[in-house]
Amino acid sequence: MTSLVGTGVLLRFNLRRDRLMIPVWVAVNALMVLSMPNTLKGLYGTEAERADLLHQVAANSSFRALIGPAFDDSLGALTAWRVGVYAGALAAVTGLLVVVRHTRDEEESGRQELLASGVMGRRASLTAALLAAAVASGVLALLVTAGLAGQGVVGALAFGLGLAAVGMLFATMAAIVAQLTESARLARGLTAGVLGVAFALRAAGDSVSTDSSSVLTWLSPLGWLSQLRPFAGERWWVLLLFAAAVAGQGALAYVLAGRRDVGMSFVPTRPGPAVGRLGTAGALAWRLHRGGVLGWSIGFFLAGVVYGGLTDGAADLVGDNEKAREIFERMGGQSGITDAFLASMTGMLGLVAALYMVASVLRLHGEETSMRAEPLLANAVGRLRWASGHLVIAFGGAVLIMLIAGLGFAVGYGKQVGPILGACLVQVAGVWVIGGVTVLLYGVAPRVAPLAWGVAGAVLLIGWVGPALDAPRAVLDLSPFGHLPKLPGGAMEWGPVLVLLALAAALVTGGLAGLRRRDLTT
Repeated sequence: MTSLVGTGVLLRFNLRRDRLMIPVWVAVNALMVLSMPNTLKGLYGTEAERADLLHQVAANSSFRALIGPAFDDSLGALTAWRVGVYAGALAAVTGLLVVVRHTRDEEESGRQELLASGVMGRRASLTAALLAAAVASGVLALLVTAGLAGQGVVGALAFGLGLAAVGMLFATMAAIVAQLTESARLARGLTAGVLGVAFALRAAGDSVSTDSSSVLTWLSPLGWLSQLRPFAGERWWVLLLFAAAVAGQGALAYVLAGRRDVGMSFVPTRPGPAVGRLGTAGALAWRLHRGGVLGWSIGFFLAGVVYGGLTDGAADLVGDNEKAREIFERMGGQSGITDAFLASMTGMLGLVAALYMVASVLRLHGEETSMRAEPLLANAVGRLRWASGHLVIAFGGAVLIMLIAGLGFAVGYGKQVGPILGACLVQVAGVWVIGGVTVLLYGVAPRVAPLAWGVAGAVLLIGWVGPALDAPRAVLDLSPFGHLPKLPGGAMEWGPVLVLLALAAALVTGGLAGLRRRDLTT
């Protein structure tokens, strides 16, 4: 078919460009999954302990909302229960990032038009992007299947295929959204918003049902993953739902791609004069970032409410299990299980906030490569002033979303409002260091600026998996979050916080100095 001419070349090009991003995201996901059986074996080594865990989960609607229901007490089934939702969400994020990067991002930068002027089919770019996402999902499925085969080959295969199916479902969804919008950032945001809705539907459904039979659970692709029931009497027919959704969404994306011109969209951006509130570089930056800030704020508030609601039940779930208590204490300090749980949850939100920081800072890179920055800088707007407008919102937004997360904890838990707000705000120092690394990469070497996603992924891996594996202190200290005081409950240590803030300031200064001296990306 002439519309697919050049797909192979583009696929090789896409995989070459993603030779770091895809391996990092897939490795983080796979290691999170594969580390869980040994962790669970150490925590619940006997059948009686695992049966008691199933009883506690069935009786605790809050934990079912957060993680999902457990269907069997085998290590494989408990692994699928413990990490299934979050591994599926990571697979979805990987898929949508890859597809948007190689479709709408390419059109925004002008590279797609240049490629289209050669011997390349109309749908080759979309096909290559979906194939790149399929490679990422396929590698994840292979790693999970091989790694969990010891728990049962059939269950491992079902779980691996389920994760890959979730990744491809959101990859094809991103392909549709990329045809509808002119902005890659908006395409990523809208698809991520759908993922958030899917998580909320699954959580609401699982909170009212112990066997995922709620209609709300069936409305969520993340709910379909639990309905597949790996290691617990697999429901292979659920994969047909994924296949139908992927095929239908892919077909719609192909139809839309064939009905528009390069660079255009079905929902064009609303034009408007840059006057009044948009009369300054900072006001324009706020206009560009405000949707993302709002979305992250809502998500963090809801996460705070959910985690806060789980706090009272944390001690009951851990019970007399000393190893589970030790993991929480390694994550959140040794001041009691409730305080340790709160500290570990605020720490997890801090790790996720690092993703917001990377995305917000890299908006500078997107504005530059799409050549929207050049007209601004051709006027009486210096580079530092232009960059500062974005960075103030990015760094200030990190403070805002962590503060709003603290308010969510206050609503969900209703106690220790001041200490919890302090625990959330202290995470900002770690988040700012990740932001500083991103600014440095962008300012000094813009071609490798997307490596900041790899840095954030590595920090996530250390923070999520490290305590469960009892990783050496030297490994945990590679993350800036490993140096923060464990609040609430622990003592406030200003020394490490001030050092991290100084490091973040030095990194930002170095990045801005590099931006000021180098040529703009063309």
